[in-house]
Amino acid sequence: KLVEEVLIVEVQHGWKKGTKLTYLEKGGDLEHYRLANLVLFVYEKLDRVYTRDVNDLVVTHKISLMEALTKSTVNLDTLYGRNLTMPIDQIIHLEYEEVVEREGMPLSQGIQQRRET
Repeated sequence: KLVEEVLIVEVQHGWKKGTKLTYLEKGGDLEHYRLANLVLFVYEKLDRVYTRDVNDLVVTHKISLMEALTKSTVNLDTLYGRNLTMPIDQIIHLEYEEVVEREGMPLSQGIQQRRET
């Protein structure tokens, strides 16, 4: 007898690729055998702007030569839909990196606790 069941999985903020979820006795079963476990693994959907580096959220933003040599402003949309305006007050070079505190990936312990990016 085929039994159909809908299982709703709430993905938590900050879960990493490979996070394993096990639902006891929710897998398929064969007659005369006990119910199997259903095992799911989290994978990360690629984003066109951001990439994840462990707990850091990384974005590469291209600017013109004029912007690199003078003060400028960079506007980014966050994962939560806010617009982030970042003033760049120094000359940009190839190794330049700007760290924005408390705007990185949420940690799995809670959305309020975010790692710096």
